[in-house]
Amino acid sequence: MADAIDERRLSRRALLQGLGGGLGSVALYSLLGRDAFGATSVATEGANAAAKTAASRSGILVPHFVPRAKRVIYMHMVGGTSHIDLLDPKPELKKRDGEMCPDELFVGKQLAFIRERPRLLGSQYEFTRAGQSGLEVSQLLPELKTIADDITVVRSMKTDQFNHGPAQLMLLTGFGRFGRPSTGAWLSWGLGSENEDLPSFIVLVTGNYLGAGSAGWGAGFLPSVHQGVELRSRGEPVLFLRDPPGIEREDRRRVIDTVNDLNRMHYERVGDREIETRIEQYEMAYRMQTSVPEVMDIWSEPERVHEAYGTTRGEASFANNCLLARRLVESGVRFVQLFDADWDHHGSVFSKLPQKCKDVDRPAAALVKDLKERGLLDDTLVIWTTEFGRTPMAQGKDGDGRMTAPGRDHHKDAFTIWMAGAGMKPGLVYGETDEFGYEVVANPVHVHDFNATLLHLLGIDHERFTYRYQGRDFRLTDVHGEVVHGLLA
Repeated sequence: MADAIDERRLSRRALLQGLGGGLGSVALYSLLGRDAFGATSVATEGANAAAKTAASRSGILVPHFVPRAKRVIYMHMVGGTSHIDLLDPKPELKKRDGEMCPDELFVGKQLAFIRERPRLLGSQYEFTRAGQSGLEVSQLLPELKTIADDITVVRSMKTDQFNHGPAQLMLLTGFGRFGRPSTGAWLSWGLGSENEDLPSFIVLVTGNYLGAGSAGWGAGFLPSVHQGVELRSRGEPVLFLRDPPGIEREDRRRVIDTVNDLNRMHYERVGDREIETRIEQYEMAYRMQTSVPEVMDIWSEPERVHEAYGTTRGEASFANNCLLARRLVESGVRFVQLFDADWDHHGSVFSKLPQKCKDVDRPAAALVKDLKERGLLDDTLVIWTTEFGRTPMAQGKDGDGRMTAPGRDHHKDAFTIWMAGAGMKPGLVYGETDEFGYEVVANPVHVHDFNATLLHLLGIDHERFTYRYQGRDFRLTDVHGEVVHGLLA
């Protein structure tokens, strides 16, 4: 495609020789390139093409149109949350709890583990309406009820994959197999960071993150400088961040300068973009020695803030990470992704789900309130997702028609997420599933549509946001996706 950005890499010497104006041409491109992310109207020939390549590498590209969101906090519940127990109430399913599953929910259907005809499993939880919007929310999410009028709930999500790793990759990279860049990497490459002392894409993890693993925040075929940087919420936030005993900061600066000089010499000979990534990462690591300890110090926050989030000193927790996420975006980080594991409830769903909800309900709601209070919610997009939903049928063996500890299997054809902030229509429930929560019956939103909408809010046309690799133009939405304008304010 003509819109794809050229991935060729130029040495600094070649760039300066070819441009004549050097960095001035890069600046000119950033000012004039209103049709960015590979647009051909401004910088496609000769020196301008080289400026375009350098600009794309720097993350100083101009969005396709005025963005509603400047930054993203993306919470992902790893394992598949049960939509019919949390945000998509099904009274008919509850009424028919224990009945044998009808043919239309079982025969010819693609299920992960259920093999024999199961019984229907209604929710044990009560749903009540909250806010002026009247959003129906489970008793397991009492704090979410307090922000019912600030969030947008999508009950009609769909995906193509029914196992964790592929479904996570499908949502987070737009493709169900390894090798593609994650959403955060795409945005790091396209938009860069508002703070040169911190990475543009930061990852925070609680629990035993399985499934796609670090591929969920990987750079794929993009320069590896754009992969997510995982910060630990207990102990040293980044391993080896501190200088070892006997090494002064000036000594470290001299070592980095010498190593980078050698790397630049090697880069000029071979032109491998990963050498340039190495140079950039050494410089970033040096700056992070100062910036990271400061931003990670959540305990400098007032006590009322900790009370709101429910943070715990000395422990890794989702609450701590939510507060840290607010501090990171406040410091100019473009994309912060929180992963919370252990939502995969094949058994004992009614004993395990309450604890998981308790872990995330209060801090997630506090995050939205905190951003709103600070005036950040208007241009910060908050997302709460999972890779798929759970079945309305019980998983597990039973001898007398009832199970003592039933679970729910994976379900790809319907699940629920919520979003808040920048450009979203607050207090809206979008989409609808059938009486069992099994099939979407109104306003389906495929994960490609979701990603197209996310990019749209950031000022990006998903069809033109491409990267050429191995002779093909790739994009986050692959060859699919429609912006869901019904979600937008």
